[in-house]
Amino acid sequence: MNPLELSAIQNFEGKYPKQLWTLFFSEMWERFSFYGMRGMLTFFMVNQLLMSESVANLQYGATQAFVYAFTFVGGLFADKILGFRRSLVWGGLLMIVGSLILAVDPKKFFFLGIAFNIVGTGFFKPNISSMVGTLYKEGDPRRDAGFSLFYSGINVGALLGGYIPIYLGKNHSWNVAFGLTAIVMAIGVIWFWFNRHSLGPIGLSPRHGQPDEAKKKWLDYATYAGSLAVIPVLMTMVSKTDLTDYFMYTIGPLTLLYVGFEMTRCTPDERKKLAAAMVFVLFSIIFWAFFEQSGGSLSLFAANNLNDTLLGVIPLDPNGVNNAANSLFVIIFAPLLGLLWIALAKKKVEPNTVVKFGLGFLFLAAAFWVFYATRFFADASGQTSLDVFTLAYLVITFGELCLSPIGLSIMTKLSPKRLGGVMMGMWFLASAYGQYAAGLLGAGMSLPSPTATASEKLISYTAGYQQLAIYALIAGVVLIGISPLVRRLMGEVK
Repeated sequence: MNPLELSAIQNFEGKYPKQLWTLFFSEMWERFSFYGMRGMLTFFMVNQLLMSESVANLQYGATQAFVYAFTFVGGLFADKILGFRRSLVWGGLLMIVGSLILAVDPKKFFFLGIAFNIVGTGFFKPNISSMVGTLYKEGDPRRDAGFSLFYSGINVGALLGGYIPIYLGKNHSWNVAFGLTAIVMAIGVIWFWFNRHSLGPIGLSPRHGQPDEAKKKWLDYATYAGSLAVIPVLMTMVSKTDLTDYFMYTIGPLTLLYVGFEMTRCTPDERKKLAAAMVFVLFSIIFWAFFEQSGGSLSLFAANNLNDTLLGVIPLDPNGVNNAANSLFVIIFAPLLGLLWIALAKKKVEPNTVVKFGLGFLFLAAAFWVFYATRFFADASGQTSLDVFTLAYLVITFGELCLSPIGLSIMTKLSPKRLGGVMMGMWFLASAYGQYAAGLLGAGMSLPSPTATASEKLISYTAGYQQLAIYALIAGVVLIGISPLVRRLMGEVK
């Protein structure tokens, strides 16, 4: 790695480095593809594959759990073999293939297409986030603002992907809906490929420039072959949620053992920082278990219990609103919040990262109380207000903005450079456990009877949301309470 080239990138003027836009647009189109797929899953399984709501919730949790679990694998292979760039391109190509398979026949090839997308996302998602962190020097106060802007790019893709594919699937053709996710993923890969040179040395293979680089090229090919070989195994495990249970019982402890081994090779200061990182990881599991009801139980709630008019005059698909409202609010408020953090930092009154996490849970609690309160606006048939539902997403957005973009940033700050990809993967593995728990929670809220009325479903789901509000409030209070201890472990990291 050429330190002068990296220094030239990191010594940028203004609020954002220009290379951030290369990563911004690549991630934007990938997130269109990902959130388009995510937004269709539960509805498609219930209405096209004819699964029960309980099974669909479990299936959604299993699928998303594997998506995020493989980000740890992708981060590991990027750190040790491929580098961030090759991992990103390979992951994008796998996602394109998976979406094209679903476009051909989404019913017949559902689990095959999903398996390709799982592995592809695992290689793509953690590594582009790691490259964002590399654009900044250690201690640069502009890093959080950069991640907030990057997170806004994620949500531009999520906004478009959250609304358009589900609308096309429900009203026109599921083949076209899945095919569209392949097209936009291809745009993202092509954009990155033609702009990769602007990144200088960032994201190159860890063997780049070494004498044995050519001799060890076989490691790259072995990684590609291995990621293809695992797809049939994933097809089986994703389709059978009991196998997912065994996987989740295994991967977490094994990952902790691996991180524990790596910690033995760290300095005492690095170990303290990694311990602080694990606190953030633990609480993020709880956060995502609640937040990710959006792709499971809230998707079914939107289909069964929401009217289709916003503000009394705007006709909108309620599933599209469920998938896209959060992203719209993030686009509006993420850059503003990022600038707010910079302004508060200049005045030395910015809340520390642990308190930001705690605030995220308090907003989460308030949002689920609003989801619960939708029951008070329902008519006799069990149809309730899209306006109140959308208000809940406005509240939950502030919780997400206090936690998720800051979480990406803090993983890069607390991780030793040689473990950057692994710890970013660990962050997403925590999301995997959150997704898995989200499926279990959603299944627990659903009614077993296939003949349940909309009114009965309304009461069942909103009762569950009330419980989640209480638990989120408790988690937020606990996290704020232990913030002084965690801050000591973080050392000089803010």
